[in-house]
Amino acid sequence: MEHDVAWKKYDEADLEALEQLASEYIDFISDNKTERECAAAAIALAEERGYRPLDEAVREGRALRAGDKVWAQAHGKALILAHLGSAPLAEGFNILGAHIDSPRLDLKQNPFSESNGLAHLDTHYYGGIKNYQWVTLPLALHGVIAKTDGTVVEVNVGEDAGDPVFCVTDLLIHLAGKQMGKKASEVVEGEDLDILIGNRPLVIEKDEADGDAAAGADPAATEADAADRPVYEKLAEKEPVKAFALKLLAEKYGIAEEDFLSAEIEAVPAGRARDLGFDRSMVIGYGQDDRVCAYTSLAAQLALADAALEKTGMCVLVDKEEIGSVGATGMASQFFENTVAEIMELADEGGPLPLRRALVASSMLSSDVSAGFDPAYAAAFEAKNSAYLGRGLVFNKYTGSRGKSGSNDASAEYVARIRRVMGDAGVSFQTAELGKVDVGGGGTIAYIPAKYGMDVIDSGVPVLSMHAPWEVTSKADIYEAFKGYEAFLKNA
Repeated sequence: MEHDVAWKKYDEADLEALEQLASEYIDFISDNKTERECAAAAIALAEERGYRPLDEAVREGRALRAGDKVWAQAHGKALILAHLGSAPLAEGFNILGAHIDSPRLDLKQNPFSESNGLAHLDTHYYGGIKNYQWVTLPLALHGVIAKTDGTVVEVNVGEDAGDPVFCVTDLLIHLAGKQMGKKASEVVEGEDLDILIGNRPLVIEKDEADGDAAAGADPAATEADAADRPVYEKLAEKEPVKAFALKLLAEKYGIAEEDFLSAEIEAVPAGRARDLGFDRSMVIGYGQDDRVCAYTSLAAQLALADAALEKTGMCVLVDKEEIGSVGATGMASQFFENTVAEIMELADEGGPLPLRRALVASSMLSSDVSAGFDPAYAAAFEAKNSAYLGRGLVFNKYTGSRGKSGSNDASAEYVARIRRVMGDAGVSFQTAELGKVDVGGGGTIAYIPAKYGMDVIDSGVPVLSMHAPWEVTSKADIYEAFKGYEAFLKNA
């Protein structure tokens, strides 16, 4: 059973809409490479379209009614948008759920080191990566540094044309005989993913005060002067390259080395996402797992505009999926449930039992990417149950690994309902598994909301080179995902 490529059905109006969506998507993932940046950008877009903060309504005790649009966030890294419908909330929501974190290199809390005239930042990789893919790649630093005085400094270095970039170095091929004999998982080990940041030493010129000290100046005054010197100057004698880097950071951001104890800095591939192929039919960019589904979910939610919905439509964008959906901003936290409870309370439907009824009556698309069939690695896939670029939105009835371990397995009845919604809206879709049964596998957030008893199925965009620094998607699939998500919010 084959699904035809979506490209064949497009007229000029479709192609124009497709390119417009792809252009906006490329801008979004190029400008927002961390979960904080994605959440902030999504909130800004939502507020432009009439969404108001839920916590503001809570403080004011303002009732919510059909047509109202609210947003809530958790620690700046997770976000929920809700567009209230006319049906009682206890009858459930139509929910799009995606994650906005992506694999990367995180700076350690004590990251600075210097050896043999080179300064580095130590990292701890985040999510599942092939370490060797991250060497000799221009990297940018994105994130925040929280200072003890309460200020938070935003860091973004490596994206502008005039910015420097950073990299993890590799061993030259001429000396790599032993390295080339290692397994791929051992070629570059996690502790070797250190980012090169400098080579220039800080030079402290001796001034007249030093001469006075040598000639017998007051020792107490000399000691006081030394105490007033910046820390990086004191460091210059032993670690001059590290000292010069710290001097630049102090001058640009007003931060010191100890401020990295309370920092969240992510090293990500530098540069913008771009069109791929002579025909410009694809997108190559960082973080498309899972921002391709997060952005299309967000766009579908915002496209509802002032539509009069029957069921409340909701877009849930969460953090930490790549490491198990844990923590205060992951899907396994109470953020989702608490937000639904607050909305129901303001809609005069509060209470533990109505909340449980609403959750079990809800329907969700766990919007996460699927493995696109790659003919270069065909042996890893089972062809008739694979996702193909250009054939539309992908539905995975189950994910997991080997014996469906860790999977949410959607019911046959729910799959049939989704087929009807997509068919009625003319959405090109396909079904797939994540590779051959015994080759590997993966998971999404689907099993977590499914614990409430709601219907959940995995859906998303097929990706080539998933979890690599640069991933590949088809513009046709991005467009069909947007259309499918919008149809789901309106008609599921």
